[in-house]
Amino acid sequence: MRQIVILDFGSQYTQLIARRLRENGVYAEIFPFHTPLGEIEAKNPAGIILSGGPASVHEAKSPRPDPGVYTLGVPLLGICYGMQLMAAQSGGKVAPAGKREYGFSEVRVALKSCPLFAGIKPKFQAWMSHGDGVTGTGSSLKTAARTGDSGFAAVFDGQRNWYGVQFHPEVAHTGEGSKILDNFARKICGIKGRWTPAAMLGETVARIKEQAGEGSVICGLSGGVDSSVTAAIVARAVGKRLHCIFVDTGLLRDGDRERVEKHLGCSLGLRVKTVDASALFLKRLSGVSDPEKKRKIIGNTFIEVFEREARAVKGARFLAQGTLYPDVIESVSVLGPSATIKSHHNVGGLPEKMKLELIEPLRCLFKDEVRRLGAGMGMPREALEVQPFPGPGLAIRILSDITKERLTLLRAADKILRDEFRRTGWDKKAWQSFTVLLPVQSVGVMGDGRTYEHTIVLRSVDSSDGMTADWTRLPHELMRLISSRIVSELRGINRVVYDITSKPPATIEWE
Repeated sequence: MRQIVILDFGSQYTQLIARRLRENGVYAEIFPFHTPLGEIEAKNPAGIILSGGPASVHEAKSPRPDPGVYTLGVPLLGICYGMQLMAAQSGGKVAPAGKREYGFSEVRVALKSCPLFAGIKPKFQAWMSHGDGVTGTGSSLKTAARTGDSGFAAVFDGQRNWYGVQFHPEVAHTGEGSKILDNFARKICGIKGRWTPAAMLGETVARIKEQAGEGSVICGLSGGVDSSVTAAIVARAVGKRLHCIFVDTGLLRDGDRERVEKHLGCSLGLRVKTVDASALFLKRLSGVSDPEKKRKIIGNTFIEVFEREARAVKGARFLAQGTLYPDVIESVSVLGPSATIKSHHNVGGLPEKMKLELIEPLRCLFKDEVRRLGAGMGMPREALEVQPFPGPGLAIRILSDITKERLTLLRAADKILRDEFRRTGWDKKAWQSFTVLLPVQSVGVMGDGRTYEHTIVLRSVDSSDGMTADWTRLPHELMRLISSRIVSELRGINRVVYDITSKPPATIEWE
């Protein structure tokens, strides 16, 4: 099946372009803007999308694609910076906008014959995020849509099959965005059929069989969706030569260990070895409150424990990891080294240290696609409906140093929240829900006495991929019940608050 190639110029929304296309059954891959023409041609693309980006086309070193991209003869769609680039390189003019557009704008379709807007409402809300704008299109590009502040909200050149939009069709805020991208892929690029994650399963299993040969494979189970589906796929390829290692760090939620052993060990028949290293992790984290130090200690300790257990597996030559497509994309720097927001907890370094070859069956998939693939494989629902849980576990939901008592308190509060969510069905509605223990004590009144105890934060967000998220509008009665249970049942908590901050500007987790 032919695909859409997306050239990334550094936009924060680039991954969303691929996601929207895949949601419509169109396979798409993302490549850095400077990808050589030969690599692009090797993909036999049905069309190419030039993403947005933070640069200005007037900057001396503004990012440009291989010039051959424009002469491949396949349809092109430029988004924001991508549109400005197309206009500037075809005789048009780009200048700082008289009025910068950030946020919602009403787009009015000016050329109904433009196939990009087939079946689209004549007016729709779109998400803008740009300082520069096209002020003239030259002789080839025609205006296809306008806003109140711009006469060039969309352009197209029917002869060369070039299209450009100043807004971002990939974000959920653009009402007709998904349809616009689908029009480009199907009406303009001519892509037929529907791609699904399951379409890759047979090919992936065959590739793992060939790669692994008769060697043994080690897989580190976390209990999350990614590692669970990874293990299930690899097991199809190598059978009992897959050895799964589950490290109990002591930083897990109530029931996590039992769930892994039941649903992955028993239900799927995987060979799972559980290693209880909780005492070691707690000792290493003693007195540490800085979140980045916590992550590094947990990551290094995890590698140490995992390496020790992995070396005991005879004939192990491969390490299976649940690397996802966003991890792959983010590992390829587009405009130079990116800033580190927070370090990630994984088994990085083990392949080189132990001379293991990586097997990554999910490296072309997004999180929601992994869930759909697992469901298609018949995996237990409980294994696939697990909410995202950070590698460092409860350690980063305690905003102070880690003690056994604080872990017990937070684990109990989290269990109450999850129990009530399950009872009311909100566990199926919210994307991620959890509790945070603050290093803040406040005065309260319980019974006839005053208290001076800790605060618990309830956090629940709605999202499709974790890249952006909005706080969940929970029923007041549910919040009242959770708060009442936490304060009544847990000695040491006298105040419960609810986090109503979206991402951005906040992150989903607190640390």
